[in-house]
Amino acid sequence: MTSRVGPKGQVVIPKELRDQLGIQPGDRMDFWLEGDHVAGHRAEPATPLRGRIRGQSLTSELVAQRAHEREREDIR
Repeated sequence: MTSRVGPKGQVVIPKELRDQLGIQPGDRMDFWLEGDHVAGHRAEPATPLRGRIRGQSLTSELVAQRAHEREREDIR
């Protein structure tokens, strides 16, 4: 299978390969140089941030860290 590089440097992955690899429109891809050719695979989807810190008091944690930093500064 051959594909042509477009004016923006984009290459179309042939449909047969996309189907075999399960690549869908909008999927993220990772690319790297492997010897004299480019290799790639579908990137892992990003983990959403929403809800990851639910139940944690970040303000309390930051206040405690700052108090600890002040103590260290006073010792010097």
